[in-house]
Amino acid sequence: MGVGICYDIRFPELSMLMKKQGAKVLLFPGAFNLTTGPAHWELLQRARAVDNQLYVAATSPARGPEGGYQAWGHSTVISPWGEVVATCGHGESVVYAEVDLEKVEEMRRNIPTTNQSRSDLYELVQK
Repeated sequence: MGVGICYDIRFPELSMLMKKQGAKVLLFPGAFNLTTGPAHWELLQRARAVDNQLYVAATSPARGPEGGYQAWGHSTVISPWGEVVATCGHGESVVYAEVDLEKVEEMRRNIPTTNQSRSDLYELVQK
């Protein structure tokens, strides 16, 4: 399992490195706000799950009473296929999900992006 925090989910390279170290599940505790949450929270989770062919679990605090920082909430678990396995709203709740690690292996066998990646070309991007 790999762990990042909130803003880290915006950097695909971190998730890629955790996958290369053997992660099959990534956990991102975060607290996106009411502006970035609706637009990016689930989108980024799904992108990291599909990019790396693994599960992504993202946790968020429940939205508190009015005033102060308001978190988006919506803790979610995403499958390697990019499907929402489990989620909740913005109130207090616990999200339960079954994680089938064989689905990670199956996805990686059927769409072998790790073996097909052209990391030799990455240096061209940096120049």
